[in-house]
Amino acid sequence: MTGPALDIVEFILTARVYSEDQTLDPGDLPPPYRRAFWSADAPPDESTGRPAPGGIERPLSITATTISEATGYAHPWDAISALMFTSKEDFSGTIEFTDRGMAEKWYRERTTAERLLDNPTLARHFEADFEGVDYETARARNRPLHADRVWIDSLLEQMFDEDDEEMLDLVEVRAPEEVEMTLDDLVLTADQEAEIQKIVKAIEHRDYLASIGLREIGKLLFVGPPGTGKTTSARALAHDLDLPFVEVKLSMITSQYLGETAKNVDKAFEVAKRLAPCIFFMDEFDFVAKTRSSDEHAAIKRAVNTLLKSIDEISLIQDEVLLIGATNHPDQLDAAAWRRFDEIVNFPKPDHGMRADILRVITRRMDIDDFDPSALAGLTQGLTGSDLRLVLREAVLNALTEERTTLTQADLEAAVTDFEERDNLKNMDMMSDDPDSLIAGNGHDAHDHSHDHDHADHDNEGDQAHPTDGA
Repeated sequence: MTGPALDIVEFILTARVYSEDQTLDPGDLPPPYRRAFWSADAPPDESTGRPAPGGIERPLSITATTISEATGYAHPWDAISALMFTSKEDFSGTIEFTDRGMAEKWYRERTTAERLLDNPTLARHFEADFEGVDYETARARNRPLHADRVWIDSLLEQMFDEDDEEMLDLVEVRAPEEVEMTLDDLVLTADQEAEIQKIVKAIEHRDYLASIGLREIGKLLFVGPPGTGKTTSARALAHDLDLPFVEVKLSMITSQYLGETAKNVDKAFEVAKRLAPCIFFMDEFDFVAKTRSSDEHAAIKRAVNTLLKSIDEISLIQDEVLLIGATNHPDQLDAAAWRRFDEIVNFPKPDHGMRADILRVITRRMDIDDFDPSALAGLTQGLTGSDLRLVLREAVLNALTEERTTLTQADLEAAVTDFEERDNLKNMDMMSDDPDSLIAGNGHDAHDHSHDHDHADHDNEGDQAHPTDGA
């Protein structure tokens, strides 16, 4: 059985059990419940003595507001007011059980073992009553606290004061729940899948690797043209492993708003270590080589040297930080940059078979008559996954201008042609000696009233390449 009443009774019962059982911790609450009860004001962490970035204080307050926030039901009392064992205090908005035993019996008769495995608090409470319900299994299935947005925000707020606000221009932190892509949504090469699988195993067996002294592992460099999936693959890995994703664009350290650049590089690594276990993604890594070989300002060079030293000192095994660098220009990296990484993962442009697979996944929620992904892949040689996504977007928008939501193969082929024409515009010499060449309509047949489409440069779409989240 499912429905509002069951969801709300489960929430209230979970809050009651959690408040009474002092051995339970926030990791035993489902993530939506944690958000509802989270407080930025919390006592210091007993293990470190440092101020905690936030927490959940007992007893939990069960009100219409917290129920709505956790369950999504705008009027929770309406859903359970007819139950004999519930009551509401109008002044405070508190909702309670008048008969706890009756509430538990009602819930036990309607819940399932699978549902309980999504709630460690109740899995422990009802473990003896249901076959297949195991607290440890439920705990392992539950998203860890460090992956929650509330935890991340509280920690960042604690780390950064008003003077550090400029750091937010340097570091972007995503909770895994905010990453829409999963590895299953991507079309990867066999080599990419193998390297990702190796790093997953390394994360799972960190203690073993530490025990045998193998610590130089967990620093990857993704190399390949723009749009081939480097950033997206790293984010998808964060989603699948339930790890916060910390991203820094290295070129940002030259920003006039960032002040003391070396200090900010240190701060970025500190964020990663405090959010550990996490993925620390450094985009535009070729910037390091450019800076080292140029006449850049001494402060910038110091920042890059600080960066290289910080890379040497961070570890997946000791710090629980998986470090991934990405570059579109591996030819610009020097030996000092290459030797910082223990694995190099190549992200080439997709071949015919990969393009066909990408098209199949991108279009899986679309209605297309006579769709032939293999034929379309044959027309898109040299295009990246990001390019293919833009082609599909163009086809969809063109169909919508004709009030159609069903596409045809011809629509897709026409969109490929449009995309190639737009791509050719990038190679035009905009400083032509002929001023008339830059006037709309010139150079066209007098009877041709068509217009070129205005698109953003697809290289600026980011590494959305072999991503397959639809057009």
